Amino acid sequence: MRAHEIDYTIHGEEMQFVEIELDPHEGVVAEAGSFMMMDDEIKMDTIFGDGSGQSQDILGSLFSAGKRLLTGESLFMTVFTNTSAGKKNISFASPYPGKIIPVDLNHFSGVFICQKDAFLCAAKGVSISIEFSKKLGRGFFGGEGFIMEKIEGDGMAFLHAGGTVIKKELKQGEILKVDTGCIVGFSHTVQYDIEFIGGIRNTIFGGEGVFFANLRGPGTVAIQSLPFSRLADRIIASAPSQGGKRKGEGSILGGIGDLLDGDNRF
Repeated sequence: MRAHEIDYTIHGEEMQFVEIELDPHEGVVAEAGSFMMMDDEIKMDTIFGDGSGQSQDILGSLFSAGKRLLTGESLFMTVFTNTSAGKKNISFASPYPGKIIPVDLNHFSGVFICQKDAFLCAAKGVSISIEFSKKLGRGFFGGEGFIMEKIEGDGMAFLHAGGTVIKKELKQGEILKVDTGCIVGFSHTVQYDIEFIGGIRNTIFGGEGVFFANLRGPGTVAIQSLPFSRLADRIIASAPSQGGKRKGEGSILGGIGDLLDGDNRF
């Protein structure tokens, strides 16, 4: 099934949203919860799987949905179709501060690999399935586990990543070492493996984890500066304690300051 050809505009800087223009009978498939707004006469349908093969039988639909469940996503996706005789617009928003990345699958031989929660929406006809790691080391320590998402087709897909996003073009045999959580995605020609940082001091006190991701070209790699897991860790670390104070609040000395201030509760 050929994907629908869609036009789009990305709005905003830090909290972006993508506005997609749909011609009559064109559609877009999206993750549940990413919808922002749409014009009248756009029909919404909740479906099993990714919508790339809705003519398949019930077993095929269940298999497609089951693959999505393995990636940690919902069994269901939402398809929005323009039922009018004119052009209509629909918008999808970022779930947290970062950037929306447009991916034209025609530029990547029809396949792009990404982290499990990066997918935002795509032209109807694009397939969102799973990519298993064939290496135990990458599976256990690669940050994304054994499973990543594989986006296939000949249309547009939109990913979301945290902070600032940079694209790197790797030459044949060129290696880029990346924090495992900072990978957004890469073309299927890129070889992905993990490397132990090495050294007791680096491992225990380095604060950068135990492994690097090794990305070997040729191919395109997208890197994010603020993985959601890192953002969440900082928010949790700054959350109020049981006494209602933030950690370190009340003195520039942090916890020592709390003791000097008389706040020595356990």
